[in-house]
Amino acid sequence: MTAAAAETRNESPEARRPRRGGRWIERWDPEDEGFWRGTGERIARRNLVFSVLSEHIGFSVWSLWSVMVLFMGPEYGIAPAEKFFLVAMPTVVGGVLRVPYTFAVARFGGRNWTVISAAMLLVPTSVAAVVLEPGTSYTTFLLVAALAGVGGGNFASSMTNINSFYPLRKKGWALGMNAGGGNIGVPVIQLLGLLVIGTAGAAHPRIVLAVYVPLIVVAAVCAALFMDNLAPVTNDTGAALDAAREPHTWVMSLLYLGTFGSFIGYSFAFGLVLQNQFARTPLQAASLTFIGPLLGSLIRPVGGRLADRFGGARITLGNFVAMGLATGVVIYASAVRSLAVFLVGFIALFVLTGLGNGSTYKMIPGIFQAQAVRRGLVGEEAAAYGRRLSGAAMGLIGAVGALGGLAINLAFRQSFLVAGSGTPAFVAFLGCYVVCGAVTWTVYLRPAARARRMARTAEAAAAASAEERRHAVYAEV
Repeated sequence: MTAAAAETRNESPEARRPRRGGRWIERWDPEDEGFWRGTGERIARRNLVFSVLSEHIGFSVWSLWSVMVLFMGPEYGIAPAEKFFLVAMPTVVGGVLRVPYTFAVARFGGRNWTVISAAMLLVPTSVAAVVLEPGTSYTTFLLVAALAGVGGGNFASSMTNINSFYPLRKKGWALGMNAGGGNIGVPVIQLLGLLVIGTAGAAHPRIVLAVYVPLIVVAAVCAALFMDNLAPVTNDTGAALDAAREPHTWVMSLLYLGTFGSFIGYSFAFGLVLQNQFARTPLQAASLTFIGPLLGSLIRPVGGRLADRFGGARITLGNFVAMGLATGVVIYASAVRSLAVFLVGFIALFVLTGLGNGSTYKMIPGIFQAQAVRRGLVGEEAAAYGRRLSGAAMGLIGAVGALGGLAINLAFRQSFLVAGSGTPAFVAFLGCYVVCGAVTWTVYLRPAARARRMARTAEAAAAASAEERRHAVYAEV
């Protein structure tokens, strides 16, 4: 018996029985306060820590080519517009992979899939080390960059897995910590790229790859040793169809496209924008690009925590208003070519995307929990319904959000081709934030819609016990 199995059996005889080779938890009820305090919280926290480690390295690999292009000087023969498309390739592949990665957790187990998905990161890093040299064709670079998309898929499986471990009242914080710790992988690899360029020079990109290969091995081994599978999270292909038929899935996809799509798109494009619009050298660009992603990653758990306390929809709406204002600053700075003002506005955008990432992801389980209550479900039955649909929806929503990063890089590419500046692209992004803010208010905060939703929830919950009604409060979005 493994140490984790012994730990859980000692604390709760029903909590675990060996299954399919061990490290399977048979009973998991985080909404039960006694179970959570006595057994669940410690196990959930341990799985969260090693989930963050794996996802962190996944994000680093996903954003690998946003750093590699800084090493690719004139000798590579790749035009600036082609570089925007190159860094977009991992984005689109990662977005598409998020859907199957979501359901891999139920098919293989969260711990098992974390081991597999972490080990798969060795493929894009190893292949990049082979081809990264002048004379390699642009098509080859595109194909190898696409392989890095597996790092983007890790996010969906990691979030789906952690969503199942935590009770609804703590999901905003837990999902924010998991995603924020993963998102930090973007600025970390950018800092490493800066260190390599500043010390060894731009001719040595393979040093970056050499650092990550052993880290990938460590992440896979730690997942195998310290994480767990949840047996109640069973394979359910019907959940995907049910989530896809749910209008809220697509509403939240739009909102997440506005927040996370902006975060990952800006992260990948920041260095290229500085080089092409403000004539920064690779070293100068690298010395600035990590700041925004770092702050945006660190503040994501704060967005989740604020959403836990004040409601995800309120925080999300205020965030889109602020993103619109920050984009206005960036448009002004871009038009007058003021680097200082541009950096202030752009870094503010990064911070706001991080806040919005946390608040929008908190809304997802709350929406489906509220639906469960309106259907007359209570207690664990309602929680199971919410976990089932929110877990499936997260894969679809995460995929659409990631594709927003592709749209941003393509918009920049076209903007620089046509206008020689990123200003037209930022104007388009401003329009997107206005639409996202309007949708948030109309669907989730407009007084008439909110009153109808609360009335339906209150009617459905009227027969629930006091304890069940207390949990229903957390269904507010």
